[in-house]
Amino acid sequence: MAQETAPPGLSADVAARLDRMPVTRRHRSLVLTIGMGLFFDMYEIFMSGVLGPVLSQRFDLGATATSAVLASAFIGMFLGVVIMGRLADRYGRRRFLIASVALYTVFSAVGALSANAPMLIAARFLAGLGIGPQLPLADAYLSDLLPARVRGRYTALAYTISFFGVPTVGLLAHWLVRMSPLGMAGWRWLFLIGALGGAAALLRCRGLVESPRWLASVGRTAEAERIVAELEAGTPYASAKPVRTTDTPSISVKEKAVADAVASRPMSPVYRRRAAMMGVFHLLQSVGFYGFGTMAPLVLDAKGFSIVHSLLFSALTYFGYPLGSLISLTLIERFERKHLIVASALAMAVFGVAFGQAADEFAIVITGVGYTAVSNIFSNAYHVYQAEIFPTELRATATSWTYAMSRVSTAAMPFALVPVLHAFGAARLFAAVAAVMTVIALEIGVLGPAVNGRSVGEGRANGLKAAR
Repeated sequence: MAQETAPPGLSADVAARLDRMPVTRRHRSLVLTIGMGLFFDMYEIFMSGVLGPVLSQRFDLGATATSAVLASAFIGMFLGVVIMGRLADRYGRRRFLIASVALYTVFSAVGALSANAPMLIAARFLAGLGIGPQLPLADAYLSDLLPARVRGRYTALAYTISFFGVPTVGLLAHWLVRMSPLGMAGWRWLFLIGALGGAAALLRCRGLVESPRWLASVGRTAEAERIVAELEAGTPYASAKPVRTTDTPSISVKEKAVADAVASRPMSPVYRRRAAMMGVFHLLQSVGFYGFGTMAPLVLDAKGFSIVHSLLFSALTYFGYPLGSLISLTLIERFERKHLIVASALAMAVFGVAFGQAADEFAIVITGVGYTAVSNIFSNAYHVYQAEIFPTELRATATSWTYAMSRVSTAAMPFALVPVLHAFGAARLFAAVAAVMTVIALEIGVLGPAVNGRSVGEGRANGLKAAR
């Protein structure tokens, strides 16, 4: 049965109502849920880097096989991003956020049981299908849901929660790699802990609401207004009259036609240019952001540190990720997002060169923490930014498809950077990374639009071509 339409007088602009309301307990709960899901997403992503040297020894892998293990998850991420991003714009954000958590939970558990390298590569690839869409879907979801004036701060808060997953996996790897609790190798416990955490996040994700902006954009106005009314409850903007809905709403034929028409609209030239800009950005940014997390243990191993010591140094430098994310909370609404991206990209270039040249333990930790801290100011700024520059109807598609380029470059990175490290050393490797971050700063500085405080609902009329 089709859902009822909203009563007269209650079909107010959903986007305006979302932007004017204060941040409520429900908002904070949803941000916490997204942050928890992203915590184990980050845990899974950075687990590949910290386990690279360990797995190469355990399975007696050569350089090519080690690169394949590292790259397999990122290839899966690329496909997951491309597929689920488009589906989220057509069928809604909530179900695909939940599906992505479920995928990486199941196949992280399979990874813990891997008997050989091919099985582990397959498990990491399938886990990647779920890991990949998490970040761009979270960006689109939080951008849809949060009031414009605090969107950056609360999105950064979700990522701050998530980035504690990075030092967590680093410290667990340092601790567990020398142990075999209950007779199971420590590296297997890393996968199992990720699966258990993912299961806990999955239970909490059941409480997510669908994006009201997305519902309104596809004609499901009554559902959108019901959710907005739930968010407004207890605030000065609470509706005096409840929105009537059926207990089990479904999509009417008319609403499905609207959703299909919206999903089929082509981008206007302005959004095509923005998509191209972000595609190039993501192709390059992963070299600086994920490149450090993936390569740092290998770099330290190449500098002559043992696996145990390199994992310890990696874990210590990984504390820069949540530190930088916490710092970003004070900056992200105060400064224009594009300027933060430019400044932090250049700071990453400086710290990267210093890390590549560092020789003693103190210098390695200090420059590593500095690099990871500024990289998370960079990361939080661009995650908010990329969702804000596209309208609701294509936000998940555009952020996912452009973000997919980072998965392409990250999958290729072990094959490109590992040989560079072995042939030329850490100093030249990070000099190349610094050059890439400088190019990123120039691109966003010259081509990127300003966004702070603007409604993400703007642009439907002039941003998309009319459906024929």
